Amino acid sequence: MKEWIKAYKVLSDESRLRVLNLLLERPCCVCEVMQALDISQSKASRILSALYEAGFLKLQKDGLWSLYSIDWDGMDTNFKPVMEATTNAFKKNKVMAADRARLRKAERVGPGCVKGKCSKSDAVQL
Repeated sequence: MKEWIKAYKVLSDESRLRVLNLLLERPCCVCEVMQALDISQSKASRILSALYEAGFLKLQKDGLWSLYSIDWDGMDTNFKPVMEATTNAFKKNKVMAADRARLRKAERVGPGCVKGKCSKSDAVQL
């Protein structure tokens, strides 16, 4: 029962739903979530951590980056229909569509970047 309560609490927050929307599009690192939603690194990390702890995400290392993605295989089977319904609702939402459009322009940035200002050697274009 505690797992269900935790999962529904995670899904009851607009910011976490917006991050899920991004991850339904493709795997993302913290810096891409920051850019797409114009939020701080600490907020993006907290949101991703909450979604991960609730069992919705998996984490994979890719060089310097930790990439988060929807954990369809590891997710509780009872939540898959909830996620599918959520996915369908996101497709019709203008805010979610705008977030996905900004994600398409987001870049993975290296540790030398500060507030979007970095040298070409610090940024990797997707």
